[in-house]
Amino acid sequence: MTRPAHIAHLADPDDDPFGPEASDRYFNRELSWLAFNRRVLEEACNPAHPLLERLRFLSISGSNLDEFFMVRVAGLKGQQLKEVDRRSADGLTAGQQLGAITEEADALMASQQAVWGDLRNALDEARLHVLRRDEVDAEATEWLETHFREQIFPILTPQALDPAHPFPFIPNKGLSVIFDLVRRSDKEPVRELVMLPVSAARFVRIPGEPARYVTIESILKRFAPLLFPGYEIGGAAAFRVLRDSDMEIDEEAEDLVRYFANAIKRRRRGRVIRLELETGMPEALAAVLKSELGKTDAIITESGNLLGIGDLDTIVDENRPDLKFPPYVPRFPERIREFGGDCFAAIRAKDIIVHHPYESFDVVLEYLKQAAIDPDVIAIKQTLYRAGKQPAVINALIAAAEAGKSVTAVVELRARFDEEQNIYWASALERAGVQVVYGFLEWKTHAKVSMVVRREGGKFRTYCHFGTGNYHPVTARIYTDLSFFTADARIGRDAAQLFNYVTGYVEPVDIAKVSLSPRDLRSDLLALIDTEIANVRAGLPGGVWAKMNSLVDPAIIDKLYEASGAGVEVELIIRGICCLRPGVPGMSENIRVKSVIGRFLEHSRIFAFGNGAALPNDGARVFISSADWMPRNFDRRVEYMLPIENPTVHDQVLDQVMVANLIDTEQSWELEPDGRYVRDEPGDKPFNLHRYFMINPSLSGRGAAIGASDAVPTLSLRRRR
Repeated sequence: MTRPAHIAHLADPDDDPFGPEASDRYFNRELSWLAFNRRVLEEACNPAHPLLERLRFLSISGSNLDEFFMVRVAGLKGQQLKEVDRRSADGLTAGQQLGAITEEADALMASQQAVWGDLRNALDEARLHVLRRDEVDAEATEWLETHFREQIFPILTPQALDPAHPFPFIPNKGLSVIFDLVRRSDKEPVRELVMLPVSAARFVRIPGEPARYVTIESILKRFAPLLFPGYEIGGAAAFRVLRDSDMEIDEEAEDLVRYFANAIKRRRRGRVIRLELETGMPEALAAVLKSELGKTDAIITESGNLLGIGDLDTIVDENRPDLKFPPYVPRFPERIREFGGDCFAAIRAKDIIVHHPYESFDVVLEYLKQAAIDPDVIAIKQTLYRAGKQPAVINALIAAAEAGKSVTAVVELRARFDEEQNIYWASALERAGVQVVYGFLEWKTHAKVSMVVRREGGKFRTYCHFGTGNYHPVTARIYTDLSFFTADARIGRDAAQLFNYVTGYVEPVDIAKVSLSPRDLRSDLLALIDTEIANVRAGLPGGVWAKMNSLVDPAIIDKLYEASGAGVEVELIIRGICCLRPGVPGMSENIRVKSVIGRFLEHSRIFAFGNGAALPNDGARVFISSADWMPRNFDRRVEYMLPIENPTVHDQVLDQVMVANLIDTEQSWELEPDGRYVRDEPGDKPFNLHRYFMINPSLSGRGAAIGASDAVPTLSLRRRR
């Protein structure tokens, strides 16, 4: 068995203590992520998308790559510098992974620049211009000079680079321009550095139509003589810095909030991980930057003529509806409407599943707002992982506390890049009288759970919301997620134990329905797959269908390989990282893996197991979860997995959401045994799952699907290759 082509050159099998089997059984996690980001970039080339949406995909690919370097590459660099003898599941050292990552990331960045060149030409044709240096006419030059003098010049601080002026600190994601100057008076060479403030707009729009943008760094270069009077401008070039943004946790920390506040400050000064140089930078200037910023073995790249591809999102905001997806307004769940907007009455009548973003996140807000003002509500408990900057959820919890209810909020301080916002919300909640808890020090609380305890007829009834996504009103409009509402008493008791586990370290006992990590989620999943193996060996049908963001965990992957060998049909929808190799004879020939990339970000986690049924809706077990199948989700996070047992909701999740993902042909990529992703051919009857859910009735409503060509067939245990 040979290694996949894209990692075959990375390690000598004779030097690999894992043996060649390790690299044959698993794809490398980091390279799989880079492959995902390349699929995102490919959407920027998709002619089916409007032009500014293509630019959005390019911007996302740039922001994604920045975060990858700031976290994942930074972690590997740390291992390498500390000489940590740890290998990836596929048998590679940190150094070998960094070598492969650098090669692939360089190719990806080159592709981003090429795509930007193509999109820039297309934007020109659409009368939306990002001007090149020679395209700025006299009138625009006059306006830009005034803008520079009034809006940019006052916030710039040039700094000489000489023995009396040490090289300044460049912040994370900092964009700067370095100049070689010659003083006219004595012909003395001078080197200057100008950092561009993060508060300054990256792209400056010239007033009028058509839309014309100019980058701030090109404006600085053009009007540098105004900043440096008495000097000749020799050379000038932009550069950008990415720093280590991961945070190590001190398990001895006594004040977690203060610790994280200080850690955020330290993160801004993390070691340089990547130094991006503008293409064509004079060698003398490049040498200075490499000497000053490359001391910690930073990865140095020439990144084209536009550094910071992620900043293109500014131009995406241009008011050109003709160049964007048609606006989509989510529906409010019909089940709630049927009860006059009374969330609790609707949930009491029947479990409800809500499908975001096709159905509005407002239903979650209404559930919390109603709880806040309902005199019969006694207590609210809520997890907050990423709540975003919009205060709707926070305001509802504050209103409940101010109304005299017992409110507990589990705020996760380690939600990466949201730490500062979460500290702010925690402070606001505490001031209002909310009991704020930060959970386990060594584990992140990633479960998305809300429970409301209400007095009804002299007794207490617990209402629960379990989500696959965050309580984040903004991402809920672009991420596909599920919200499950129930008043099932058994699930309510399980939810109460989950909260007690996080807030008081009280070990759950006699859990009825919910699986929890790091307690038993992995073992429960392994047992479910074992049941499918046993069913097939007993002559019964067997199948596993799972949808998630990432599949990394070796124990789960090995169990899926075992299931494939036993004849279990396994179909996986994995948007991002997949370390499992599908379709390999003798190991995974019964496993199919696909990735869906489209208008919305597929984020829901759904797991289904055939359970010996001839047809899944005759008895398959269906679960929703907050967890991907990764070691961190099983071992270092508090997560949940919940069975969906209400027959109506069960069929909605399985026969609608799951099947639509499985049969999508317009936004899907198939993972090949060698690690390549191949875009699906739409075929004679193309199916787009995002369009299907935008034009069809909500899961929580009534009515048949419309559009015969978009109808979703019943899921069968027979392969659909």
